[in-house]
Amino acid sequence: MIVIFNPTAGRRRAHLLWRVLDLLANNGMRVELVETRFAGHATALARQASRAGTGLVVAAGGDGTIAEVANGLQGTETKLGIIPLGTANVFANELSLPGSSGEIAAALAFGRTRLFWPGIACGPTGERLFVQMLGVGLDAQVVHRLPLPLKRMLGRTAYVAQTLRELVRYRFTRLALRLDGTRTEAASAIISKGRLYGGRYMLAPGARPDEPGFTVALFEATGPWAALAYGAALPLNLLPRAPGLRLLRAAEVEILGNVPAQADGDPAGAAPILVRDATAPIRVVVG
Repeated sequence: MIVIFNPTAGRRRAHLLWRVLDLLANNGMRVELVETRFAGHATALARQASRAGTGLVVAAGGDGTIAEVANGLQGTETKLGIIPLGTANVFANELSLPGSSGEIAAALAFGRTRLFWPGIACGPTGERLFVQMLGVGLDAQVVHRLPLPLKRMLGRTAYVAQTLRELVRYRFTRLALRLDGTRTEAASAIISKGRLYGGRYMLAPGARPDEPGFTVALFEATGPWAALAYGAALPLNLLPRAPGLRLLRAAEVEILGNVPAQADGDPAGAAPILVRDATAPIRVVVG
């Protein structure tokens, strides 16, 4: 077992990692810990581990770290394990992964898996795998402009603070998209593999992360007050029923124009972007 640790994403919850590693070692598990040093390093480490015959590669970090490790495991039989150390841990919540050190260690030791089908965003700077969602519009601008020190200090609250700052300067330009070739428009959009967004909050109740395809959330209402209304509905789990929100299924999504994008809570360049499924699913350890 190789554990790939992102010290930047996992700094706030590193104590959980050390407890899991202690429990695994005390129960005779052989574990190698490696740290990432730059963006994309986790992908290279995971690919190297898989080629060396490692059966289980564990991502210790947030959703972005998990996506990088999953990218390195594409097309292989290596299983993906997760120690959730990020700010929101949306993917871990999506799969109902255990949260305590004892439960995580037991899950990694037992190795029961389920299939997960990632998404791929193809843009001007290349391809990027995502495990939970890709957003374009206001939420992407928040991610792009969120200062890392603020995120480290406040955690999820930093996103709320940054959103309030962006409301007064975001231009709320309407987006043009094609869903399976059919053109449509929206104020902002989230292309989601899973049901959840921002933590444990419901966005797309019918989404199936173990199947190909996406649920596309199209936010029709525009402007600061509409954004505040959507934001208020989110923690109440009322967002799927919010006026002006359309939830559509699509196998392929094109995002047109020049708008910022974010994937799994990390900056993901800008459109135009073509979103499609990865070529094959990945086995994720769940317990």
